Amino acid sequence: MNHKQQAEQILEAIGGKENLSAGTHCVTRLRLALHDEDIVDKERLNQLDAVKGSFSTNGQFQIVVGQGTVDKVYKELIQLADIGEASKDEVKEASKGNMNWLQRAVKTLADIFIPILPAIVTAGLLLGINNILTAPGIFFDNQSIIDVYPQWSGIANMIIVIANTAFAFLPGLIGWSAVKKFGGSPILGIVMGLVLVNPELLNAWSYGQAVKEGTVPTWDLFGLTVEKIGYQGQVLPVLVASYVLTKIELFLRKRVPESIQLLVVGPVALLVTGFLTFIIIGPITFAIGNGITDGLVSIFDHFAALGGLIYGALYGVMVITGMHHTFLAVDIQLIGSTGTTFLWPMLALSNIAQGSAALAIMAASKDEKLKGLGLSSGVSAYLGITEPALFGVNLRFKYPFIIAITSSAIAGLYISAAGVVASSIGVGGIPGIFSIVAQYWLEFAIGMVIVIVLPFVGTFLYAKRKRDV
Repeated sequence: MNHKQQAEQILEAIGGKENLSAGTHCVTRLRLALHDEDIVDKERLNQLDAVKGSFSTNGQFQIVVGQGTVDKVYKELIQLADIGEASKDEVKEASKGNMNWLQRAVKTLADIFIPILPAIVTAGLLLGINNILTAPGIFFDNQSIIDVYPQWSGIANMIIVIANTAFAFLPGLIGWSAVKKFGGSPILGIVMGLVLVNPELLNAWSYGQAVKEGTVPTWDLFGLTVEKIGYQGQVLPVLVASYVLTKIELFLRKRVPESIQLLVVGPVALLVTGFLTFIIIGPITFAIGNGITDGLVSIFDHFAALGGLIYGALYGVMVITGMHHTFLAVDIQLIGSTGTTFLWPMLALSNIAQGSAALAIMAASKDEKLKGLGLSSGVSAYLGITEPALFGVNLRFKYPFIIAITSSAIAGLYISAAGVVASSIGVGGIPGIFSIVAQYWLEFAIGMVIVIVLPFVGTFLYAKRKRDV
């Protein structure tokens, strides 16, 4: 079958060209903005030879076609539907009408944090390498590699400098992405973020000790005392500051003559936002962020096993709704405030569980197309991308998904009770072990065994008994 025929079949299954508002594609998927997703014939669509799965997320209807084919099918599809090529941003804009306020809020967070994720994940992997070099007891009793081979210490130190940079200047990354998302000048967002971690300010990690000692530096602004503190590792202050900065910038651009905008807009926007941030925004959001962190830490300190059970079970459900993106900000906040996160390890195990269930369907199925989809989506989930496994395989048959989240809950209970934490965000799958604090590698490895074996065996046996694959 040629690509035009494939596109014709897909277009018919999604309700015809009248139902297609805009469309783009990524490496493997068609990403479509539809007027009404309810009229899509999903059963017919998923039976097409060209389609390896479909799902809806963030107001977009996505169809897995496959690498090397998706661009050809896309070109035929937009010709048949008589719509022009669209960018990802244009499709996102066209999809907004399909989302409620909560979905739009989650999407905004996702659009801010996903662009900076490569820097954070890279930093996490580098920190994992540093852990291997510096953690005692991995290869030698009570000694690290650099203890036994001191010539490696310079390399380890250089790695930690490179790895820590993304976290040390995290507000700059968030400021860039947030202001870009809100419609302002990204360079101003970078500057605003870096202002919040200026070396002239008291480091946020030293704030608690300075409060105890009564040595918190302050500004005297005409009788108003303002604490002179930075916001290293904090998420909320720079998010709110970026929003305010953008609104001020856009307000000024509409009213200041273009000939003097360069001299007025940036300086005024940064100065006003800076004052508001240090006086109002920073203290309030700093307290809220620390309150969230302290609340989560307290819950897991007192009810670690229960928290792990619940989060391990619900993470896969949150991926379906897109809510999981909000916890990226929580993980970053935890790392910034405490140096570690106890949530992210469960994310990695949840992803592995979904991959194992998809691989079990591959092993149990006699259908070649389903075997191929199970293999590719299972491997993808093992490397941290679960949507193909979730929407293409596990939710399609339901029981693989239920078995996967049950296994994830069991593993979450175990690693939480064992106190497993990650020093950074890494690859949310099997390679995620390198982001785990080295002393918990064994416990995390046991958790990995749970989410590899239980979902695979459980799904395989149930599939053989049910004979529906």
